[in-house]
Amino acid sequence: MMQAGRIADACAALAGLAPNAAPLDQRMQATVEVARHALTNGLAAAALSATEPLAGRSNATAGLIDIHAQVLKALGRREEALPFLERAAKVNPKSAVAEHNLGAALGDEQHFADAEAAIRRALAKGGDAPETWLVLARALQGQDRFDEAEAAFAEVARRRPNYGVALREWAQLIWMRTEDMAAATAPIDQALKAAPGDFSLLSARAKVFENAGDVAGALAMLRDTADRADASAEVLVGAAQAAAICDPAAGVAYAERAIALAGMPAASTLAEAYLSVGRADAAEQVALAIVEANRFDQGAWALLATAWRILGDARYPALYDYAAFVRPALIDVPDGWDDRESYVAELGAALRALHAMKTHPIGQSLRHGSQTSQSLQRSNHPAIKAFRQAVDGPIRGYMAAVGEGSDILRSRNTGDWRFSGLWSVKLRPNGFHVDHTHPQGWLSSACYLALPKAVGAGGKEGWIKFGEPGVPTVPTLEPEHYVQPQPGLLALFPSYMWHGTVPFSGVDDRLTIAFDVVPA
Repeated sequence: MMQAGRIADACAALAGLAPNAAPLDQRMQATVEVARHALTNGLAAAALSATEPLAGRSNATAGLIDIHAQVLKALGRREEALPFLERAAKVNPKSAVAEHNLGAALGDEQHFADAEAAIRRALAKGGDAPETWLVLARALQGQDRFDEAEAAFAEVARRRPNYGVALREWAQLIWMRTEDMAAATAPIDQALKAAPGDFSLLSARAKVFENAGDVAGALAMLRDTADRADASAEVLVGAAQAAAICDPAAGVAYAERAIALAGMPAASTLAEAYLSVGRADAAEQVALAIVEANRFDQGAWALLATAWRILGDARYPALYDYAAFVRPALIDVPDGWDDRESYVAELGAALRALHAMKTHPIGQSLRHGSQTSQSLQRSNHPAIKAFRQAVDGPIRGYMAAVGEGSDILRSRNTGDWRFSGLWSVKLRPNGFHVDHTHPQGWLSSACYLALPKAVGAGGKEGWIKFGEPGVPTVPTLEPEHYVQPQPGLLALFPSYMWHGTVPFSGVDDRLTIAFDVVPA
């Protein structure tokens, strides 16, 4: 079956075997090979049908346990993969690779202390790869051990000087700690001296400039490389995104070249480029292709909605139904607190203590403020732990109010939920969120804890706004809906909905806690 390319049939055949059919060791070996082929060909669900009957057995091989964990991760069931990765490390106690895989998965789920422990075991077993040091750097940063994290990033660079992903993360850490562009780009600049034309390094440096507000500078440093015939898709995507603001026509050309090289991963960039030159019909077709490939891609739905708004399509107001889908509600008072005011005050104090950075991360929506790097879902602080209870009622009320249906929001309404991310943002005066979406969410939120005086001064300073696209468009599109914050208010809305913050004046900051929700 495998030689004939019938991978799914092979998975089904293995899944249908009787428990004691065939010699077990041969069956396990065949399952590993078939599942690996299935994963390579995007058939994770078929691979699961083959691995699941055997992976839970006490005598499962290390290879079978490992491939089953990979299948679960590919299906988005990352927490479920962790016990299998732990087993794989125990079954093969001398394997640095098994410890690395476990550490990386723990880090992805923000179990940062456990991730560090697994990676240190990998290092002790001889695992000295730059990827291993990168996982360690991320785990240390996630524990707010920033000096140690920078030292680990330096070890990554020593082992692979042109490791663009790692250097960009290191630059981001320096930027957030210092708000100093020269300091942030110094590691990348050092690497570029040895490899001046390296695509990944140029992309990393440009991304720092772009997110620090110098979009023209980002485009300038990418343009020569992007104009080369052998430019990578990564550089072309970066150039297209910067050019959307500075040189939209060039952005379209870069994006069209990028999609020719990379296919669907560059499709969102192409849709954005078409919107920037007023080609809403072309943007619609690209966005439709994305949602057909991945129905739950929230960013693609936002681009599709933007195209529909420009085209006057009746599907737009149904998708962006603010009255039905943007629902503010006061959070509940969790057990242990007498009133909402005292809980909000204690939660705010707990979160303020976690804002260790000076400025915003690269690639996120906030400007002139900080975001927590720790996993708030793993916090043991009573007020932070109680937050789930405080928002459970409003979330369930939202789900009951929107009900069920066939659209992208209602069709996923199971009546139950779980966090897929939880973080806090502190904006300084003149701070704001650029308009954005949450591509991995279903419902998104902003819960207000402390507000500047300007929020209630008669205008819309510090308010959350909806409907203004976070990408350039022709014609320019304005916000359509606003919600005024107040302490203890939770605003819930679809993750595909464009939203941002109106900048505010004064001397006080604006403290929020936010999360994404997915169906459970």
